[in-house]
Amino acid sequence: MDEPLTTAPRAAPGAEPEAGDVVPARATSWRSALRLLPLAVVAALFGLIGWATLKGASGSSLPARVAAGERPPAPAFSLEVLWPRAATWPADARRALGDGRVDRRELRGRPLVVNFWASWCLPCREEAPILNAAARAHTGDVVFVGIDVQDLPEDAVAFSREFQTPYASVRDRSNATYEAYGLTGVPETYYLDAQGRVVAHTPGPVSRTSLEAAIAVLQGGGAR
Repeated sequence: MDEPLTTAPRAAPGAEPEAGDVVPARATSWRSALRLLPLAVVAALFGLIGWATLKGASGSSLPARVAAGERPPAPAFSLEVLWPRAATWPADARRALGDGRVDRRELRGRPLVVNFWASWCLPCREEAPILNAAARAHTGDVVFVGIDVQDLPEDAVAFSREFQTPYASVRDRSNATYEAYGLTGVPETYYLDAQGRVVAHTPGPVSRTSLEAAIAVLQGGGAR
């Protein structure tokens, strides 16, 4: 009489294999991958944090350096013209608008007031008349430049038309200039001397007093 055929008992689903069991290679590789998954996620998160820190470090340090009394070089920009009216600019500076872009280097040699704004920003609406009045008061001496960020171009043009802005604005499509200047929101205003150095910074909306005080520093007649 033949001996009864015996088979090894089947392991319950999910049970760990016992010593001597043959584990398929595919199952082993899947288990190894699952064990490594948490480590991969943690490594990716640290990498993302490091990338974001390095990316924002140069821009975010600019306001701190200005606040500490330094006069760091202003980040360069070359941006498309959004609002080309520049009645308060000197005639030679207006030539910079001819190709539909404004490069900061084209305005070197003149004091600049660089205002970051957006049409949806309520404080930007409040400060617009103050900026416009100051631009007219300093016609030919100080060049005002608006940089529109995170905005729809048609809304930005409507804003400029509503306030009859007497100086040119450009558009930061990619947010690169916003980040280079270390902005945390709008409005913010930077003051650049004729050598292209940042000599003052106003986070938030300007007032008539703060704007004129910063322009005095810009022109060399005020204390830091």
